[in-house]
Amino acid sequence: MMKKTAIIIMIITVISKVFGFFRELVLSYFYGASAISDAYLISLTIPAVIFSFVGTGLSTGFIPMFSQIREKHGDSEANKFTSNIVNILLLISTVLVVVGLIFTEPIVKLFASGFKGQTLAMAIRFTKLSLVGIYFTGTTYIYSAYLQLNNRFLTPALIGVPYNIIIIIAIAISANQDPLFLILGSVLATASQLFILIPSIKRSGYRHKFSINFRDEHLKNLMFIALPVIVGVSVNQINTLVDRTIASGLVVGGISALNYANRLNGFVQGLIVTPVATVLYPSISKMAANDNIKGLKAAINEAINSISILIMPITVGAMLFAEPIVKLLFGRGAFDANAISLTTSALVFYSIGMIGFGLRDILSRAFYSQQDTKTPMINGSIAVIMNIVLNIILSRYMGIGGLALATSISAIFSTGLLFVNLRKKIGALGLKKTAITLAKLTFASIAMGVIAWFIYRILLIKTIEEIALIVAIIIGALAYFGIILTLKIDEVDNMIKLIKTRLKRMMK
Repeated sequence: MMKKTAIIIMIITVISKVFGFFRELVLSYFYGASAISDAYLISLTIPAVIFSFVGTGLSTGFIPMFSQIREKHGDSEANKFTSNIVNILLLISTVLVVVGLIFTEPIVKLFASGFKGQTLAMAIRFTKLSLVGIYFTGTTYIYSAYLQLNNRFLTPALIGVPYNIIIIIAIAISANQDPLFLILGSVLATASQLFILIPSIKRSGYRHKFSINFRDEHLKNLMFIALPVIVGVSVNQINTLVDRTIASGLVVGGISALNYANRLNGFVQGLIVTPVATVLYPSISKMAANDNIKGLKAAINEAINSISILIMPITVGAMLFAEPIVKLLFGRGAFDANAISLTTSALVFYSIGMIGFGLRDILSRAFYSQQDTKTPMINGSIAVIMNIVLNIILSRYMGIGGLALATSISAIFSTGLLFVNLRKKIGALGLKKTAITLAKLTFASIAMGVIAWFIYRILLIKTIEEIALIVAIIIGALAYFGIILTLKIDEVDNMIKLIKTRLKRMMK
């Protein structure tokens, strides 16, 4: 059932991510890596950083707490708890918006110390408007988690489609009117996510109550779970702050180049990791509540291996073909040679950490499912300190690429720490078998890379770069799947058996 749901969500996610990636293409076409795009991206980063630690912390703690409350006290008490959390979030949002509006200029300077003159003024103007989106973001966090707990995964997965469409339209309008439409469109898009969730929430039987109870015992328990996540996420946001600040001082368009490369990485993570993690978390939370450690281990191992099968070849491909990929996707309009060079450098070094980014998310949720948010917080804090130190050192010698490499190294390091701590917490994870699987996938991925690069270089002599790249990627992908079919990997064998079973049923 988990696989079937994950596949459906993956399809929806593909559609949403395609629109999201097209949004970045539209932004790069009209604004390239420029002062306007830098100011726009900083104005989106600021409310995300200010609020995401609260929203992520509460929503992460909300899932296991809601499961526990519903198990012991029923749906009515669980829904009452949900209303209380939403109302508290709205109150927190009001405080954050007021503070943000009062101190907009110093906050912008903190996030982008390299901004001067018109770029700084534009960033301040954009940020004042973007702060309003905080109201919608927090409630969307909780309502999405609520629907997932009620096995309604489709609506939360779908909200990204209208979100991206609205922003795409706003970018196009802003290019011909006023850049202010960039941020107005983003706020409207953020609000649309909440409005789409509300009908599904009502159909689930939820009725919101406008009352706040700070003495609720469940709230105290949630805060006990959420506080380490809040601290951990806030530490991560400090890392984002350092990234943006350093990038703003390195080169004009540096923030934009990091964003475009990170979006490519995020596209892969959203396409592969998010559907698996979305379905996995409520499932393993129930297993943890029922003390089903054996089932929890099996689910985690299956998720790790399934993600690795797809992430490993993409990592190799992105490193080998970073420049032609960036040219193919972004190389038009205002996206000039300098923007291509900066984005290529960032993409190569972000690619190194793809497997770390993906597995870290899965392993963190394994801890959260057991209401242990302290361990990921400590591990994440250590990794972020490493990241910041590496940011400062590597950026001096490698520029934008150094910032991306620092992020990748810290992600891999953090994932290693999580593996060690999870094994201590729940016992042997079968890592020997996982290591063998990863070794097989690494071999297949490198072989794929060699074949794809060889084909690309041959075709480049006879045809244009874009066609050579596409054909090389297709042949490389076919070669990869052909190789892993011969390597006896359980997840691949199970996938083939599932496909054969489906085909037999269709033939009857």
